[in-house]
Amino acid sequence: MKDKRYNAVVTGVGMYVPERIYDNSYFEKIVDTSDEWIRTRTGIRERRILENGGTSVLATKAAEDLLKSKNLSPEEIDVIIVATVTPDMFFPATACLVQDNLGAKKAWGFDVSAACSGFLFAFQTGCSLVESGNYKKVLVIGADKMSSIVDYTDRNNCILFGDAGAAVLIEPTDDKKLGLQDSLLRCDGSGKDVLYMKGGGSANPPTHETVDQKMHVLFQDGKAVFKVAVKGMADISYDLMKKNNLSSDDIAYLVPHQANLRIIDATAERMGITREKVMINIDKYGNTTAATIPLCLVEYYRDGKIRKGDKLILASFGAGFTWGASFLVWGMD
Repeated sequence: MKDKRYNAVVTGVGMYVPERIYDNSYFEKIVDTSDEWIRTRTGIRERRILENGGTSVLATKAAEDLLKSKNLSPEEIDVIIVATVTPDMFFPATACLVQDNLGAKKAWGFDVSAACSGFLFAFQTGCSLVESGNYKKVLVIGADKMSSIVDYTDRNNCILFGDAGAAVLIEPTDDKKLGLQDSLLRCDGSGKDVLYMKGGGSANPPTHETVDQKMHVLFQDGKAVFKVAVKGMADISYDLMKKNNLSSDDIAYLVPHQANLRIIDATAERMGITREKVMINIDKYGNTTAATIPLCLVEYYRDGKIRKGDKLILASFGAGFTWGASFLVWGMD
């Protein structure tokens, strides 16, 4: 990457998961599935569901948790970026709703839509704003209320998703050895036919017909997506390590998108790292789309498992197709 005026470092974290839990036994009652089938194929045991409100609730509560932990005033925040595919509404942006909820009167913001890679794309964007020297405190939030777009009669997909929000604060540092070091981000629109939600946009605005055809819920060809995701996430993580002359011994943790435990294991194997160096919480939360990676960071940091100077590889794959990996050196004590 080009020489930068500053490096962008994570200086704060926050999260929120709803209280309502849907464990695998819930799905045994509504679709033809079993706890054993779900666990062996995905690694998921339970997921959280937001009963009232939209994604802005998840994002706001995650941001509030971060601000409280840092003893920060909302008015100190310069920019708010929300990664989500389940915005409260098309406009205004969910970031605007969060800004108002927080009382972050001096902040501007916007949403990023890149599905499960949304956090990585938003994180790169937020880091670039900080690296420019123009902004001191950028709040990047990954949040999705996936329960709002899941078809609960679809046995293959309804079991996968949960609701959550997680946030990181990005600030400038003069220490070039800390913070975001490099990223490889990609998209390929040819994957549009195997993972999508066709209804609700300008191409297919809401009508009785689009609702009847279930165009307003997520569709995924699981086998097709799995095949591409395994290769895409594993290869780009390996390529990023190779580009930065990193060995498996250098990596403290792989921080993967929590979509499927088999995809996670394949990525770790490609990188040559053991399961002990992989952040995993898919068993507790399922796939929370843009929230998965920051949710891992918050939990592992608060459990004392990440230390200042640790080298992390963040990796994801999502609808679009979108995918990528980021090399982050942890900057918090």
